[in-house]
Amino acid sequence: MVFAATLSTVDEVGYAHATVDRIAAAAGIAKTTIYRRWPSKGALIVACLLDAFGPAPLKGADREEVLASAIRWVAAKIGEPGIGAAFAGVFTDAVNDPALRQILSTQLQDPYRLALEEALGEPENRVLFFIDVVVGTLLHRLGMTGEPMVDADVDALVEMVLRVLR
Repeated sequence: MVFAATLSTVDEVGYAHATVDRIAAAAGIAKTTIYRRWPSKGALIVACLLDAFGPAPLKGADREEVLASAIRWVAAKIGEPGIGAAFAGVFTDAVNDPALRQILSTQLQDPYRLALEEALGEPENRVLFFIDVVVGTLLHRLGMTGEPMVDADVDALVEMVLRVLR
């Protein structure tokens, strides 16, 4: 209920205006209920993103299929209402908030990074590069146009990243 209200509020008013007060009101709960579970709006957003993304579907006959499916999956998730804006907003807040950067790194990025390292047989620095290129590109497009990346451009991104993997 809180996660749905959070993403709905972000989708409706934008990340910056999606205050804990507004989110609590949308969820029909007290603001203190949110703060008992999450110490900040950023921590709440990270929890929402984890819930919305769930486990990465890292399936395929080979490394290229695994990476291609992961890129298409994250592109589709970022295109869902509220998710891209929440993702971009929490990243922006993390620039000047070391505690939030730590939450993002350990709770959001690390589980996906570790799964990709194992599925692809690639070292950490290379997987982090793939994550940076893909997520950065998808969020940049969303920020520049207000729309998620179209399928043809996601396909081009997949091909570009696969060339590096090869």
